[in-house]
Order: sequence, then C-alpha cells, then structure tokens
Amino acid sequence: MASSTHCSACFRALRSRLLHTSTPQYTPKSRTPIPPPIPKHRSFSIAPHVSAAPAPSKYVPSAAAPSSSTKPPPPHPHVPKSPATTATAPSPKESAEPDSKPETAVPASIQLAAELRKRATSVTETYIAYSVCEKLIKECAMQADYTIPQRKEKDGVVPKGADGEDLGVGKGWWYEDLGLAPTFSTWAQITFLHMYILTVRLRAFPAAHAPSWHQHLLDHFFYAAEDRLVRDHNIQARSLRNKYLKDLFTQWRGLLAGYDEGLVKGDAVLATAVWRNVFGGKEDVDLVGLGEVVSYMRGVLKGLDGMEDEVVAEGEIQFGDPRSQRKVVEVRSKMMDTLLSEEGVDVSKK
Repeated sequence: MASSTHCSACFRALRSRLLHTSTPQYTPKSRTPIPPPIPKHRSFSIAPHVSAAPAPSKYVPSAAAPSSSTKPPPPHPHVPKSPATTATAPSPKESAEPDSKPETAVPASIQLAAELRKRATSVTETYIAYSVCEKLIKECAMQADYTIPQRKEKDGVVPKGADGEDLGVGKGWWYEDLGLAPTFSTWAQITFLHMYILTVRLRAFPAAHAPSWHQHLLDHFFYAAEDRLVRDHNIQARSLRNKYLKDLFTQWRGLLAGYDEGLVKGDAVLATAVWRNVFGGKEDVDLVGLGEVVSYMRGVLKGLDGMEDEVVAEGEIQFGDPRSQRKVVEVRSKMMDTLLSEEGVDVSKK
C-alpha cells in the first residue's frame, strides 16, 4: 500500500546512491597574490626566482635635491642571492683568454681558396699555372714585338727578307740597337730566350708542380705563335701552320740543350748558343751586342733566383733592358788578355 509519507529507509537508500555516483567535483584554484606597487623613486634589479633587494638611486635631480633637514629613508636589508638560482652570463672580458689577440679578418673567399688548394693541390695548381703562364708569355713576346702594317691595307704588299720571310716593323733594343730583322723567326727566338730564363727558374718549383708550369708555358707560346701566323702572315691553312709549329718545337728542344750547356760551361759556350739561335749563325755579328745578351741572361737569372716561389707564381715579372749591360761588357777581361798574350798578341794597345 502506497504511502504519502516517505519512510526513513527510502531516504537512506537515496542518500547512499547519491554518494556513490562519480560526479566531477569543482576545486577552486588558488589566486596569485598581487604584489604591491613598486615605488617610483627606487630602481630594482630583478633576477628569476630571486627576490631582489632595491638599490638606492644614484641620480638626484638638481630641482629635487634633498635638504639637510630631510632624513633619508632607512636602508633596506640586503638579501643575498642564492648561487643555485642566479644565472649570470659571463662578460666577454671574463670569457676571453688573457693572451688572446684580435685576429685580422680574412675574407671567406680567400679562406675557401686556400683550404681548397691545400686539400686538392694537384687539381688547383694546374689552373693557377695556366693563368699565370699566360701573363708570362705575353711579357716574353712583348720584348721583340713587331707589326706588319701592309696587312691592314687593301692592296698592301708585304716586303720580304733575304730568307724569303715577311719583314715587319719593330721597335726596341733588339731591332734598333742590335740590328735584327723584325721577322717571325726573330720574334720566336727572342721569345724563346726569355722563356728559357723563366724555365730555369720554374725548375726550382716543387717537383709535383714544375711539370705543369713548364707545359702551360710552352702551350701558351704555341697559342700566341699560331695566332700571329694567322693575323700577321695570313697563313690560313692548318697543315702549313702545323708545319711551322713543329719546326719551332724542334728548335725549342735544341735551344734548351744549348743554353743549359752554356750555363754550366761558361759564357763563351752560352754566347755560342745565343749566336747560333738568335743571330742565325751570321759571321758579321755584333760581338758587343752578343756579350750584352749573355750578360743580360745572367743578370735576369740572378734576379729571379732571389725571388720567392710565391712571388714568381704571381706572374708579375717584367724584364729589363739589355742595353744596361753595355758597361759590364766593356770592362776589360784579364783572362782574355792572358790568352791573347799567350798567342803572341800585343794587348797593351788594345
């Protein structure tokens, strides 16, 4: 029988069910206390997780200078910072070594090139030699440069020498003072002479690098020679140019042997090699001029010998003027006087 009044047993059952039901419970969050406002007349140095003590202000405006009657506020007790919680970055003076010196800034491109050359010397050296030897050959070829103005004329006729070679127009000591003919052969021999001087110096390069320098020096000469055959002498046939170039290579090989022998055996043998190559073995040679060439070669070789390899490898070399050797050549040789006296020649009047 239903009753309008609830019994105590029903209330107990309902209360037990409510207690065992999983309902989310709200837990109020703790509020962060708001710090008191910082006084404007004080400056603070705040570190993380550390309660910093205020530092007294050092700046006092002149308008608000404290009077003698005004007492300063009591000093705030200093609270030491904990070493465990203080993180201070070292200053540059503290972190730097005491003996460290400021280094000069080197461009990144130069550092990269130096490192690349150090790691791959055999690869980079040939590119350096190629570029520098091109400048060196231009300097060698400039010593006996000549032109053929008739080639620029429409119906110009190029004059021929006694050997049938094209005669050009040249300036400088080799043509004006020494009296050599401005031809292709003369240009090649004088260029060879300066190439030989450089070759002697390049032999002192490291054994791993010297062959590439010799090869590039010779290659650039043949590039210049073939270009001159086409431009100044109008030799368009490749087969004919190759014939001239092969003859030049044969002359170069013989010239190396002759000049090397002269350097070892003395100036007389060297003068014979110069007479045979540069002067073509002619009998009416200028002996004073021949002596100037020999003295010139010796002097340039001595100058190059005093240069460091790095200086030579830069390619900034300029040859001097052989006419400066005339005073050296005109000095009387005591050895020649002795030899002539033994032959019965009176050298007192010489």
